[in-house]
Amino acid sequence: MSFLKNKVLFGIAFLILLNITFAFVQENQVGSYYAHNSILSPIKGVTVVAPPKPLNTKSLLPLANIQAEWVAFVPYGFSRKGSPSVSFNLDRQWWGERSEGIESSIITAREVGLNVMLKPQVYIGGGWVGDMDFESESDWKKWEENYAAYIKEFARIAAKHNVEMFCIGTEYNVAVKKRSSFWKQLIKDVRQTYKGQLIYSANWDNYQDVPFWDDLDYIGISSYFPLSDAQNPTINLLYKEWKPIKKTLKSFSRKHNKKIIFTEYGYLSVDGCAGKTWELEKNIHSLTINHQAQCNAYDALWSSFIEEDFWGGGFLWKWFPDNMGHEGYFEKDYTPQEKPAEKVLKKWFNTSK
Repeated sequence: MSFLKNKVLFGIAFLILLNITFAFVQENQVGSYYAHNSILSPIKGVTVVAPPKPLNTKSLLPLANIQAEWVAFVPYGFSRKGSPSVSFNLDRQWWGERSEGIESSIITAREVGLNVMLKPQVYIGGGWVGDMDFESESDWKKWEENYAAYIKEFARIAAKHNVEMFCIGTEYNVAVKKRSSFWKQLIKDVRQTYKGQLIYSANWDNYQDVPFWDDLDYIGISSYFPLSDAQNPTINLLYKEWKPIKKTLKSFSRKHNKKIIFTEYGYLSVDGCAGKTWELEKNIHSLTINHQAQCNAYDALWSSFIEEDFWGGGFLWKWFPDNMGHEGYFEKDYTPQEKPAEKVLKKWFNTSK
């Protein structure tokens, strides 16, 4: 009887030990992923607007001056609303959006010591890629064929120049859910050519619906979370608003064992810039310039995430090289350059964990 009792007690102890060990391994799997991951400190990146004419090292030196370490280049593709077409490398496109310009820009970035993310992105006139949808299977197949050709062209360039990171898509809210098998195959195809780090850029309200994070190296988010509609919210208010969002992001990162990178983040220099920025864009010309609101928004974001090990930094949207490429409202646009927010970014870019 005593022998049987001891055997039962031994079995219970063994199960407890097994559970503790399993929990320890799970916890350290997360830690070990972050340990061997190539992004050891937050990315201090800026998206450089593709210029209409060639860049030179002088064009990118201001980024080095604010301690930026990464740039993202965006070779735009274009679709018509309701059409499965994806056009790129068009003669009417700016130099910096075409293959030739992208290759030259990568070389220039290397000359000033910058790492590169190549981020092909599709623009739909009069619409948004997040809403893109088709009723017929033939249209979906046509779109997949066209989009794959577009992505593979720039994956080829990324491989040729040993680009550190490549983004396979941006904000296709509907398409990632309806055509998940296409995206998974596209990732496999790209990995045949490109051996660097792969990421996808999900919209802030859609990242939990992306079905292929486990096939990628990072979770990418276009981080335009609406925090406050106040005209001039304080840093403390915005920091408080980030807390529940940060908690959710941290849990999501742990679930997939991958760091989260803000593939886009940015704030207009206008009243209410920490709110629904996509709504502000529609009324940009009637809005009042507010540099303090922009400074507070950038400050709050970095102070909220800088110490979080699940966060891999991000790419500020956006920077106009030699002031080229802006749309006529530079003083209200997302860029911090030549504004008080530039000092805020330099402060954080000069800070390491």
